[in-house]
Amino acid sequence: MKKIDIACIIDDDPIFVFGVKKVMQLADVCTNFLIYRNGKEALDALTKLISDEEKLPDVILLDLNMPILDGWQFLDEFIKVPVSKKITVYIVSSSVDPKDVLRAKSYSIVNNYIVKPITMKKLVEAFSKVHT
Repeated sequence: MKKIDIACIIDDDPIFVFGVKKVMQLADVCTNFLIYRNGKEALDALTKLISDEEKLPDVILLDLNMPILDGWQFLDEFIKVPVSKKITVYIVSSSVDPKDVLRAKSYSIVNNYIVKPITMKKLVEAFSKVHT
């Protein structure tokens, strides 16, 4: 598995963000992170990175339930943004609703749906499929 250069974590839970960063660092899959607390903050920042031709993340870990712009709204807007490289999106949610899983699969940019809590094993399995 190749190491991921930049991972983007979009989640409003600071404990989850801290934990997933630690797991990613311990698993030695990634050391550089972009952190956003909601979909709007992430969409604005990523759109600016794209327009400024800055380095983009290889993966996005996206929570569904967030304030301002939730994960679904983020996806609906992000798929409209022309991106020059493939960014692998993982939904990381506490929702086990089969409707959410099916809806996630309807987005071509979503690679997988991971149910929280995220473990090192789940993370390594998911990221082993990322080609950077």
